[in-house]
Amino acid sequence: MYDLIIIGSGPAGLSAAIYARRAGLSVLVFEKLPMGGGQAVNTYEVDNYPGLSGISGFDLAMRFFEHAKKAGAEFVQAAVTGVTDQGKKKTVHTAQKDYEAKAVILAAGAVHRKLNVPGEETLAGRGVSYCATCDGAFYRDETVVVAGGGDVAAEDAIFLARTCKKVYVVHRRDRLRAAGSLQEKLFSLKNVEMVWNATVTEILGTQQVEGVLVRTTDKTATRRIDAKGVFIAVGIVPESAAFAGLLETDEDGYLRAGEDCVTNVPGIFAAGDIRQKKLRQIVTAVADGANAVTSAEAYLLGM
Repeated sequence: MYDLIIIGSGPAGLSAAIYARRAGLSVLVFEKLPMGGGQAVNTYEVDNYPGLSGISGFDLAMRFFEHAKKAGAEFVQAAVTGVTDQGKKKTVHTAQKDYEAKAVILAAGAVHRKLNVPGEETLAGRGVSYCATCDGAFYRDETVVVAGGGDVAAEDAIFLARTCKKVYVVHRRDRLRAAGSLQEKLFSLKNVEMVWNATVTEILGTQQVEGVLVRTTDKTATRRIDAKGVFIAVGIVPESAAFAGLLETDEDGYLRAGEDCVTNVPGIFAAGDIRQKKLRQIVTAVADGANAVTSAEAYLLGM
């Protein structure tokens, strides 16, 4: 039996692993993908992590991983299907086998939200992408569309504008939600065109993306934009489904837990993007990892 099992190896999970090992706890970290690091891995450039200005998301994530590994955390690649609370023992279930721990930190993160429009599923990987830094190189000198209005959408558009001929940004409101610095940079780019008060209603193409249909939010006008790629950046969905029957969630599926990362089940903690919170950034995820371990230590000492 481990002292602590951490589900997820993004910034929150890796931070928790480092703090837990420094506290002398035996730690097992689960990651369902071949590579850990969470969404940070697909971030082209991180310019707001203190002391590491301009580092790539991949390099930052790998630093986190190597630190946790050097600290002595164990890692298993497996998808967790659920957690059973048995009081002083928690059982973590995977398709291969079950694992036991005295406490669990849920740091499974979140996944990209979909538009759920015709063409999105059939053209996924054939022009439809959720990661500009992963797939942007395929669209050099082409026209692309970015759907969204937050930080990720702005970052994607800025990144794509470096190599693409034209970038359309489709947003359902008349202003972006992105940080002011990102907006300033985005609006300065001559090959970026904003499509305000509109949504993508269909992604066109048979074998590859050929364009999108865009409709105004008041439904009075529809236009076609010819494009080779569509990058969807309309938010994230928490990876909490496997735990929803056990833990309290809000209306969007985020686990209810405060800054101390304590959930409604003693001995189970929530950290990072899976937790209900106002700001989801690498720096807040790392802080969650530290807070979750502090709470877990207090729980273990009181057992």
